[in-house]
Amino acid sequence: MIRVLIADDHPVVRQGLRTFLDLQDDLDVVGEAGDGAEAVDLVESLSPDVLLLDLKMPVLDGLGTLVRLAERGLTPRVLVLTSVSDRGDVAPAMRAGAAGFLYKDVEPTALVQAVRAVHGGQVLLAPEAAEAMLAGAGRDRPERADPAPSRAEPVAPLTDREREVLVLIASGRSNREIARDLAVAEKTVKTHVSNVLMKLGVQDRTQAALYAVRHGLA
Repeated sequence: MIRVLIADDHPVVRQGLRTFLDLQDDLDVVGEAGDGAEAVDLVESLSPDVLLLDLKMPVLDGLGTLVRLAERGLTPRVLVLTSVSDRGDVAPAMRAGAAGFLYKDVEPTALVQAVRAVHGGQVLLAPEAAEAMLAGAGRDRPERADPAPSRAEPVAPLTDREREVLVLIASGRSNREIARDLAVAEKTVKTHVSNVLMKLGVQDRTQAALYAVRHGLA
């Protein structure tokens, strides 16, 4: 049974999520929080497996909640579920330890699948969230210290050239563009990209970009 905690400041949203999730045989909604501070306290007391987290909440917002969870050593799998207007928060949320990022217009069945996926250890982003993260990976980053490294595995042993390629992947560059930037053949870039994916243990460029963002490489 996957234990789920819902954190959202709108009671009608919480009730709707609870009603649907409780219909699933393998999901159990163990609590609801109306703000981030309450969410952190409930995570500590209820030990949910998955936290469904809105970003725009009073008292303590979603990003602040992720930071405080890390500070307290609390490690639920956090699935951000927020409004489409919050696209600029994708990279900061993933850097801060979120395991997934979805928007509230997601189909209910897709949400259930996402809860199961992040609980199983996967990293999951809505297509729009992945696009926003890639677009913003190289832009200004939050001033606060990034708590993610304490919750993530050590950075994989990449060569200097592979790190360069990873940074360019995270900035949204294609293989052709990377080849032009590095003044190498596109075939050489493909080899570097394959090596980067293998060493990071990820399956695609989006996950590699997420790795770079989380580890402060982009």
